[in-house]
Amino acid sequence: MADLTALALTCSLTPSPEPSSSELMARHVLDQLESHGVRTASLRVVDHNVLPGVQIDMGDGDAWPGIREKILTADILVLATPIWMGHPCSIAQRVIERLDADLSETDDAGRPIMYGKVAIVAVVGNEDGAHKVTADMQQALNDVGFTIPAQGATYWVGEAMHTLDYQDLDSVPEKTAATTAGAARNAAHLARTLTTAPYPAG
Repeated sequence: MADLTALALTCSLTPSPEPSSSELMARHVLDQLESHGVRTASLRVVDHNVLPGVQIDMGDGDAWPGIREKILTADILVLATPIWMGHPCSIAQRVIERLDADLSETDDAGRPIMYGKVAIVAVVGNEDGAHKVTADMQQALNDVGFTIPAQGATYWVGEAMHTLDYQDLDSVPEKTAATTAGAARNAAHLARTLTTAPYPAG
């Protein structure tokens, strides 16, 4: 079995060390990936000075180049975001905007630099909108060159107009746990497949 690695970018608006439902969901995805032999790491993007822009390096103090290097060395990217006002949060949008710079970056074979990398999305929120947020994130990640596995997302949304968070649940609902496990299983399988059968050069 290929030695795979995964990186979770948690796009919570809440800085560490405060609890975060998005981070908890990301941790659950990473736990499942680890059960398939994947080595994992994570970071909370809001803890880093990621400057706005669409270049690889936006200059003095920009933390994105270091985060990008971690993405480039990982086989699987887990992008975790809360829903705010029916949309991905601003931190997740900034990650996507920074990844835009890699649309024109290629590897030694002339392929887009993110080819061969797998991405899955994890969403939490207290309102409907998980499908829209997933669609927005997956489309952007696919545009950049990430491959999305079958059913490559997991989510939990609470009842509308209520205040219960994912981190406040006594246990993870069975359907959500099964969806998380399936997304991780498919991501690990796809990443292993792409290490042995990479996309052809153009």
